[in-house]
Amino acid sequence: MFQLYNVYMQPTWFVMGLITVGLWEMVWKGIALWYAGNNKQKGWFIALLVVNSLGLLPMMYLLWFKPKEKRETKLISTRTKKKK
Repeated sequence: MFQLYNVYMQPTWFVMGLITVGLWEMVWKGIALWYAGNNKQKGWFIALLVVNSLGLLPMMYLLWFKPKEKRETKLISTRTKKKK
């Protein structure tokens, strides 16, 4: 049975778990905030900044609500210099 006394006496697993969850949240939130900021989506940026959801809200944004990236095509000149 889980007892808080064990967590108090041996907090290493608890601390490691908190660090892991914190890093997980920070990575997903950072990526989602980056895309929301670059796409000028103020509503999503504020929601992602304020709500702590263990990475669920940032993952939902990145998977379903992030605008599709526009691929830039570079035109390659087909002109070639003719050698004499």
